[in-house]
Amino acid sequence: MAWHKVAREDQIETDIPSAVAVGETLIALYKVNGQVYGTSNVCTHQFALLSDGYIDNDCIECPLHQALFHIPTGERQSGPTCDDLKIYPIKIEDGDVFVDCD
Repeated sequence: MAWHKVAREDQIETDIPSAVAVGETLIALYKVNGQVYGTSNVCTHQFALLSDGYIDNDCIECPLHQALFHIPTGERQSGPTCDDLKIYPIKIEDGDVFVDCD
């Protein structure tokens, strides 16, 4: 695993997605029920940034065509037919958020 520091935990707001990048990898960070998650920031249906979307319970809604993905697993819940989201392992050390995206 190759961990990359991407944010401070206190910078990630509850129920508001955040956008980060590691190299060319676009990642959306979410804080849901006190837990931080990371997924691809690009919808698998058409290019749209999920960090511009809306969090509904533990799902993220794509701002373009309302595809709905389960944040913890990346699984598509509803909306246009598309692949599940790639999820990225997250760890927090001393308030720093690290993502493994290799």
